[in-house]
Amino acid sequence: MSFKIRNYTNEDAPELRRIFLEARQKAFLWADSAEFDLADFDLVTRDETILVATENESPIGFIAWWPPENFIHSLFIDPSFAGKGAGKLLLNACLLELGRPARLKCLQANVHACAFYTAQGWEIARAGESEEGDYYVLTFY
Repeated sequence: MSFKIRNYTNEDAPELRRIFLEARQKAFLWADSAEFDLADFDLVTRDETILVATENESPIGFIAWWPPENFIHSLFIDPSFAGKGAGKLLLNACLLELGRPARLKCLQANVHACAFYTAQGWEIARAGESEEGDYYVLTFY
């Protein structure tokens, strides 16, 4: 597959809303997916920098971060493209723009995501608890 990474445009929003919803419904098995909504994408990414992965010009995933804190909030791939390298490309493109150390939070229940980040060289800096569940803060130097 030949994925390309580009900056987000407002025209991407409808497709990224769908991807965000469907990816969470498939991956977040510990959560009540009835509480997920298409509008969640807009809330989660407000005022963040976003890069989009595309296949044949169509969005298939995104990464969003808060530059002032070098903090990645979201990395989601359309479930039909999961495991094919788009997430790694997005993460690497983001890291080219972020200062160091870069950080992110990953729920411990999201075992696949935690394994993905550690395989990419992220280190668990600390653990914590939240209403969403136990989590790790991971750091990339």
